[in-house]
Amino acid sequence: MEMNEHNIIVIGSSTGGPKTLKEVFLGLPVLNASVIVVQHMPHYINESLKDKLGDRTEMNVKLAEDKDTLEPGTVYIARSELHLKLRNNRKIRLIEGDKVNAVCPSIDVTMLSLRNGPGFHLMGVVLTGMGRDGADGITHVKKLGGTTIAQDQETSQIYGMPKAAFATGDVDFVLTPPHIREKLIEVVGTRRRSLMGRSLRQQSTQQVARY
Repeated sequence: MEMNEHNIIVIGSSTGGPKTLKEVFLGLPVLNASVIVVQHMPHYINESLKDKLGDRTEMNVKLAEDKDTLEPGTVYIARSELHLKLRNNRKIRLIEGDKVNAVCPSIDVTMLSLRNGPGFHLMGVVLTGMGRDGADGITHVKKLGGTTIAQDQETSQIYGMPKAAFATGDVDFVLTPPHIREKLIEVVGTRRRSLMGRSLRQQSTQQVARY
């Protein structure tokens, strides 16, 4: 991807998600993209997840704030009990509302707020979890010309959401967590490298070799 393109990646997860997210983010360099993580979780886990992902990637990891403007190289974690929508693919809105697919925040709500437009490339990723949250979002991302990924059954703690996403027929790749990381890098590219990043990538390469 060209550096002047605005790439947006939405990653959704539920049961087993924190563990899987840590695998995906291990050694992840600074992507040429804004990343939004929608994890179904109680509010007291918000800060812990932010810190654990921040320890594993060179990217800036933060809890999403209302009216945040998306910046490349930054990971935004959706806060518990608030839906996260994007306005014009640029600005985050945190919205109180009824549960969607029995959850709040909902992966579908975030993915369905994405819009097509020149200079944007979109990615939707659905990881382990119960139910079908994210399935409609995956179809939406695919219709917008984006790239879609579901976690494979073997590594999913609960193969509900990835299965529902795959059943739509709109999933491009079914991958293990380490290979999801590699696919993100391949599709959107990176912005910089560092000694820390090389060290972390060596660890992640060793993990990939075990799959």
